[in-house]
Amino acid sequence: MIKVTHLSKIYQTKDVETLALDDVSFEIQKGEFVAVMGPSGSGKSTLMHILGALDKPTKGEYFLDGQNVGKMSDDELADIRNQKIGFIFQAFNLLPRTTAISNVMLPMAYAGVPKHEREERAKKYLEMVGLTDRMYHHSNQLSGGQQQRVAIARGISMDPSILLADEPTGNIASKQAAEIMEIFQDLNDKGHTIVMITHEQDIAEYAKRILHIRDGKIADDSRNGNFKRVNGKAK
Repeated sequence: MIKVTHLSKIYQTKDVETLALDDVSFEIQKGEFVAVMGPSGSGKSTLMHILGALDKPTKGEYFLDGQNVGKMSDDELADIRNQKIGFIFQAFNLLPRTTAISNVMLPMAYAGVPKHEREERAKKYLEMVGLTDRMYHHSNQLSGGQQQRVAIARGISMDPSILLADEPTGNIASKQAAEIMEIFQDLNDKGHTIVMITHEQDIAEYAKRILHIRDGKIADDSRNGNFKRVNGKAK
């Protein structure tokens, strides 16, 4: 699904060079649930931006579904972001005075999906995240946990190859965070490939593999033998 080879990213500011990623290589298979951990400034957000086709590496290559993302045109990158990558952000990034169902329909509208199909799919995904009774509420009428559920429904609305989550529980209470992580585990059980940035160890333990990044390098890449259980069953 994902193949990253000898990836480096250097940010140039006047006479100062900052090495954000330093010769990073790894692969992620279809259906994996991977947490990326690291202290502030370690390079994890830079890595997420590159995986999301929002930035390009200075050196190295990134392949998504066998395609070399670094050689794509701007139009091709836009298509990749809309059709193959689902984004979930810490800040939700919902339109505040727009209903939940309209927020979920937005990526499908950009992709030219017919309106009746957009509505049916949006209802299905909102039901999947437990928001059947909130789909016509404006997002600013929803709690933080409910807004993140809308963001998840929007993120999977185009049935993406990969779901990228950047600190998805950072702005919600611990009880709601556990509920959100159960949704991620359920999506992973259904076959979605998930890559999640988090600085919280208890959140990372919901994933089945953890990448630790320090000083722009992969410091540790391990299977999570202690991944959290939901309803008494390993997820």
